[in-house]
Amino acid sequence: MNAVVSPGRLAGTVRVPASKSAAHRALICAALADAPTRVRISAMNRDIEATMACLRALGAEIAAEGDLWTITPAARIPDAVELDCGESGSTLRFLLPVVCALNASARVVGHGRLPLRPNAALTDALRKHGAAVDSDLLPMNLSGPIAGGVWTLPGNVSSQYITGLLFALPLLKGDSEIALTTKLESAAYVDMTLDALRQFGIAVEPTDTGWRVPGGQLYHSPGELEVEGDWSAAAFWLTAKALGADVQITGLRDDTAQGDRAALALLGQAKIDANNVPDLVPALAVAAANLPQKTHITGAARLRLKESDRLETVRAMLAALGHRCEVTPDGLNIEGGPPTPCEADTRTVDGANDHRIVMAAAVAAAFADRPVRILSAEAVEKSYPDFFRDFTELGGRVHVEHPGQ
Repeated sequence: MNAVVSPGRLAGTVRVPASKSAAHRALICAALADAPTRVRISAMNRDIEATMACLRALGAEIAAEGDLWTITPAARIPDAVELDCGESGSTLRFLLPVVCALNASARVVGHGRLPLRPNAALTDALRKHGAAVDSDLLPMNLSGPIAGGVWTLPGNVSSQYITGLLFALPLLKGDSEIALTTKLESAAYVDMTLDALRQFGIAVEPTDTGWRVPGGQLYHSPGELEVEGDWSAAAFWLTAKALGADVQITGLRDDTAQGDRAALALLGQAKIDANNVPDLVPALAVAAANLPQKTHITGAARLRLKESDRLETVRAMLAALGHRCEVTPDGLNIEGGPPTPCEADTRTVDGANDHRIVMAAAVAAAFADRPVRILSAEAVEKSYPDFFRDFTELGGRVHVEHPGQ
């Protein structure tokens, strides 16, 4: 599907969808709990659905009444399962340690660029503690059990590894310690995990190099909880607002642990350290390209391993929109200002099957000098399936094309 977006004024109120980061965490905790939990999730997406599908494969029962989902923990873990993680890195990295802690056996598969994304630091740690893992990349087969002890891994590769261990280690008989060998990046995502664990009665103690996790703990269901709104999704509407749109955003918590709340402070800054907020880079780059200044984004090397090489696809997006942008070893240098002239009636952006590139391009197109055709626009279904509906309700002008039909 292609989306042709014409320039136009955006105005009105938009309610952001539930945070997929928070939803993953709530669902996994609920599936490990001692009783059913009702989780209210205001909007679904493919990544959340992937986590639900994997939890069902592990024996949990999940049923919906509108936007209220009841998660009933497994009565028993099946002997062998296949976990299809879709394109969700969170689903993959969060569940690998959990499978081993449950002494289960699983074949794990994924799609898109997920089979290319690295897992070696996590799989090596699992092997050292007793797991059988036949590959560092998908597809892989793994099984438990694993033992407690000191788990040593870097903090600058993926916070998802740490979250997965934090979910799994309380289930072990012995105590564990997570010891980081490098500075933790994307620390806010670990804070979200710790918040979720606290809601389910799990104790984790900070140390100088990481965390101590007592073993033999039980996840206690809080009964019912609501997944908060997604600041990552809100960043695109905040970008539109920074560029002059009259957009009001609802459904967000000011007291959130979500690191992407930093978009409020980072939009318009000339120097941006994206170390702890890599998902904001596409939105921040669109704002930067339209401002009369040079912007330097650093701390974003990990974006090369997302749904696309997100440094290169952001550069290509801005170039297609007529803006100058240079990729650096760990970020972007953006020359802000008016777009360069274009002879074509329509500019074309390759969405690169990357939801954040598509949403960033759509917001940029509302302020462009001519219509913008965005390829693979269906990628928004990964995190925000109703994005174009909300965009249209705000006054955005969108024409959908279905090539080949």
